[in-house]
Amino acid sequence: MKFGWLLSSLLLSMMMYGQVDHWESIVHDTMPWHYMIPDNTTSADWTSPTFDESAWMSGKGGFGFGDNDDSTQVPPGTISVYHRLQFNVDNWNFIGKVVFNIDYDDAYVLYLNGFEIARNNITSSGPPAWDAPANGQHEAVLYQGGYPEQLVFELAEISPYLLVGENVLSVETHNVSVNSGDLTSRVFMQVGILNNNNYFLPTPNWFIPPMEFTQSNLPIVVINTYGVEIPDEPKIDAEMGIIDNGPGNLNHVSDPFNEFSGLIAIERRGSSSDGFPAKSYGLETRGPDSVNYNASIFNWPMDNDWILYAPYTDKSMIRNVLTYHLGNQMGRWAPRTQLCEVMLNGEYIGVYVFMERIKTNPGRVDIDPLEMGDTLDNALTGGYIVKIDKTTAGGVIAWTSPYLGESPSTVNIQYQMHDPALEEMHPTQLEYIQNYITNWEHALADSTFMDPQVGYRNYIDVPSFIDFFLVNEVSKNVDGYRISSFLHKERFSEGNRLVAGPLWDFNLGWGNANYCLGGETYGWEVDFNQYCGGGLDNPFWWKRMLQDSLYANEVRCRWQELRNTVLDTTYLFHYIDSLYLVLEEPSIRHFQRWPILGTYVWPNNFIGNTFEEEIEFLKSWTLARLTWMDENMFGTCDSTNHSIPDLFIQPITVFPNPNNGYFIIQSSWTGLCSLQLYTLSGQWIDTREIKLERNTPLSYSDVPPGLYFLEIQHPTLGTKTTKILIE
Repeated sequence: MKFGWLLSSLLLSMMMYGQVDHWESIVHDTMPWHYMIPDNTTSADWTSPTFDESAWMSGKGGFGFGDNDDSTQVPPGTISVYHRLQFNVDNWNFIGKVVFNIDYDDAYVLYLNGFEIARNNITSSGPPAWDAPANGQHEAVLYQGGYPEQLVFELAEISPYLLVGENVLSVETHNVSVNSGDLTSRVFMQVGILNNNNYFLPTPNWFIPPMEFTQSNLPIVVINTYGVEIPDEPKIDAEMGIIDNGPGNLNHVSDPFNEFSGLIAIERRGSSSDGFPAKSYGLETRGPDSVNYNASIFNWPMDNDWILYAPYTDKSMIRNVLTYHLGNQMGRWAPRTQLCEVMLNGEYIGVYVFMERIKTNPGRVDIDPLEMGDTLDNALTGGYIVKIDKTTAGGVIAWTSPYLGESPSTVNIQYQMHDPALEEMHPTQLEYIQNYITNWEHALADSTFMDPQVGYRNYIDVPSFIDFFLVNEVSKNVDGYRISSFLHKERFSEGNRLVAGPLWDFNLGWGNANYCLGGETYGWEVDFNQYCGGGLDNPFWWKRMLQDSLYANEVRCRWQELRNTVLDTTYLFHYIDSLYLVLEEPSIRHFQRWPILGTYVWPNNFIGNTFEEEIEFLKSWTLARLTWMDENMFGTCDSTNHSIPDLFIQPITVFPNPNNGYFIIQSSWTGLCSLQLYTLSGQWIDTREIKLERNTPLSYSDVPPGLYFLEIQHPTLGTKTTKILIE
């Protein structure tokens, strides 16, 4: 569903205010500022242009202690420092943009002529108290060769706070605690000049002008928060527009919003990733009444929960995209993804991945949703999404297992509720899912765990666990199993099994981690606890199931089947190359905005000097990993157990999808069937009779590119319909 109403404020944020000719500096950090160490007697109007600063001390910025990056040192233990600088601009008409660069440790609030224009890492309700601590640690970066935080304003956005003539820039910087070992406050103000005349000072040699972004082969996502900083939580109101003129067409920032235009609520998301300069965001689409509003974005199923993921530490930008694509091709639901470029409050912030959030929904994790009143019979048995994860992003432990993680772990497995959230559950429901999973763990731990009547197989969907295992292993995901690992429970009427997945958060996989052997192509991630345990350890289930020879053989057979389909080396490299071609031009802008090529970003195992080198490393690492797994895979797969892969065959699975009109139907159905091809609007395209086999090739090479319904009618087994995307 697209919104028909177009928001004028979003259009305003996209207006071009004139082309910048060059950049100059008005404020440098080492200019003479007035400063003071505040206390409870400090005047509340210290940011006002009329404030008398004559009693304050004077010194060169930056201010601080502890990192040898301070021109003016303040005493160790200082919790905050205030500083002001007067500057003069007699004419703003030749200025198109204003940029502030702030290097700080640990939080700041920035004021222009008494008006707050930005803050970060400190409470967002009113002026902070003089002794308020920062929300957490934030390290200064300039002294380490990094790039300071950059705030970009069109002149029209900031003009209400500017004065002709004398202006005052004020900054308050807060430490995380009086026991902190360092404090930094360094502030710069750059302006974009619209003509070729010189008026002010040269910019610092590290300064990178903001991107002049006009068009992209990727969809363009535009977000406007009216200058309000996006917090970690709660969500704030904003507006979003998406420009997507379709495959093969360029998207221009001046084009109308044709994929989505409407209200959203948005917040930052992520745990360790929230410390990166490029932030990831969670957002909800909303209607004009501020109620969550379902929308179909990029022709995906209707929903209101979405994620804009920033692939900052993954310089290939595609590790999550690749993993979720493989999950979908294996017949499992994984989040749909769309590479895009993003503008936030008029500033270009790089390449992002727009994707679905994990939740219970027919278009996502397709299990019946659990309502608070579902406390009896079939309704009680399903609709649960459970996860193993860190709690640093606000997670709450729902219960603790009686079992430790895989040996030599000394920590019991801890479970969180994802959907429904713990506070939305009836106690009976929590008791049910806790008992179900604990009983499964009891069955696994018991000496009879392989028994077909009472063993672990009675509780789980075995093929889903094998697929989950193989994806985590082929990617050698250092977070696999122990972090961001999801399980979901079907109702009795749906199969009554615990299902592994969906897949989530693989940005540190595929050779991207330099710790716990994450960058090596040898070794099993199920052995993680043996060489890198402590704290967040792997659950014991994964290695326990491999002790069942039948399960190990099923793993081997599934591996061999996947190596001939979705994990075929040629297929994988073709898909990676296709993403590289799509990103070849956007990557130039992305790495101009975030100049991190050739530098270490935690926890990079490989540091490429170019985007192409990052992609080539991903391919070479993947080839070596596939080869090692071929040579070391568990179990056996021969003529005595050749039927094991039938566990994995769905009634209909199309591979590859998307495709160029040629694809293979993998199916557990056989026999003469009727095939119908329709457009999404129901227009008939083609009918044919085919003899369906387990792997049946089909060609629709004469069908125009687009998204279609493929309907298969079996004379005795019924009708199944799936979507195919012909590119």
